[in-house]
Amino acid sequence: MALLHKATLRPTKLELLATWLPSRPWFAGPTGAEVVSRGAYRFDDPAGEVGIETMLIGTADGPVHHVPLTYRAAPLDGADAWLVGTTEHSVLGRRWVYDGCGDPVYAAALAHAILSGSGQAEQYFEVDGRREVREPTVTVVVDGAVDADLPAVGTVRRVVDEDHTIIDTDTVKLVVVRRPGTGVDGSAAATLKGRWDGQSTTVPLAYATPL
Repeated sequence: MALLHKATLRPTKLELLATWLPSRPWFAGPTGAEVVSRGAYRFDDPAGEVGIETMLIGTADGPVHHVPLTYRAAPLDGADAWLVGTTEHSVLGRRWVYDGCGDPVYAAALAHAILSGSGQAEQYFEVDGRREVREPTVTVVVDGAVDADLPAVGTVRRVVDEDHTIIDTDTVKLVVVRRPGTGVDGSAAATLKGRWDGQSTTVPLAYATPL
């Protein structure tokens, strides 16, 4: 489960992404255009240390982009190339925001979500000691083999950041579809699919294949 905080961010996630996205090789929107969120879903970090949110980001005249993000309380060693930026969270303080594809915690969470069939985490707020569930804005399903005995991801060995971002780990190969609706990996063991407001059918978001 993913605990959310009713808080303000300065700069906001969208402000960070508006600056960062045009620098990515897979970005296909117009430079300088305003970016908007089409929806988001979350995974849970079992250690409770890293926030994991994946956003579907679009522009008025461009495609939707699939952007995993991780939120950390301190910089991630060796991950400067994946840093989106920093933001001040009104509850948690300064947060370092990373492209999740370069964060081993995201890789482990994605592999577990797909290969265990667990999908996305339930999101909730704590209000006066009560749990208030937040309805998801993206519906995520898993299609394919479920492997409950897969060893946990320990090391990210290589990341190739192109139209599809490939994450090679010690136990599983992951592929993140950066522009949903482009290309299908028929060789993958299991697929994470999603739909959101404006996307009426489920489309592949990521693939996982045990090694």
